[in-house]
Amino acid sequence: MTGALAPAKPLKATDRCDRCGAQAYIRATLPVGGELLFCAHHGRQHVAVLRDKGADIQDESARLSATPAVAPSDER
Repeated sequence: MTGALAPAKPLKATDRCDRCGAQAYIRATLPVGGELLFCAHHGRQHVAVLRDKGADIQDESARLSATPAVAPSDER
């Protein structure tokens, strides 16, 4: 599937910001094809303009402040 109906692939640790090389948390899929990846910092700088130009924005920056799941302790 392609286009707006296609499910977005989750960003991985190997996806890097096109601006600085840090881990990418934001994907901007351009209406003319292609995509741009940004760290949270650079994404905040560019996302408004990209959205105005028709880009589809996938923002996973909330993962930066999410609390990781903790395995229950093994008490006996």
